[in-house]
Amino acid sequence: MTTREQLESESSFDDAVFEGLELQGFDFSGKDFYRCTFRNVKLQESRWQRAGLEDCVFEDCDLTRMLPADLRAHGVRFKGCKLMGIEWTKSSLNPQLSFEDCNLRYSSFLAMSLRATPFVRCKATEANFIDVDLTEADFSESDLTGSTFQGTTLTDADLSTAQGAFIDPAKNRVKDARVAVESAVLLAAFFGMRVNGYYDPTERRVPGKGGRRTR
Repeated sequence: MTTREQLESESSFDDAVFEGLELQGFDFSGKDFYRCTFRNVKLQESRWQRAGLEDCVFEDCDLTRMLPADLRAHGVRFKGCKLMGIEWTKSSLNPQLSFEDCNLRYSSFLAMSLRATPFVRCKATEANFIDVDLTEADFSESDLTGSTFQGTTLTDADLSTAQGAFIDPAKNRVKDARVAVESAVLLAAFFGMRVNGYYDPTERRVPGKGGRRTR
């Protein structure tokens, strides 16, 4: 396994394994990693300016508030990682990423391409997806409660088993996107519609009382 001392002194790593290291705030700027594995590594607020990651895997790592400025990421997989509060916008515009069983709460993805990116079984509550290409993205079994989707392209995206997704078709491109029934009902309710089987037909609106319902 690769040590902290090697990380500090070397700039390029191939097929290296980093395990159990305490690297909070570590500066990875300008370093390149090829087919490397990071396992159970503490990487909170680590800095990755102009670093390169190719075909790398992060397993059970904590990268909360990492700083990916100009990070080149291709074929990078995150499994069971904490990735909270990260502004991915500052990384390269077309990263190739994969997220599985990760915590992406409060993360921001702005004006970038994430085509066919898997977000599988992730907690992405209160995340921001703005002006992002999410064509064919996979949000299977992810929690998107409170997340913002605006100006995104979700063509052929799979949100059929995602929870809490609220996507306004007037503000996003949603052709052939697959959504859960729950999401469709939420959207219908937002536009003032009621879906049979998902509201109490004994309720009625009271004129002059702000639309408040009563029985």
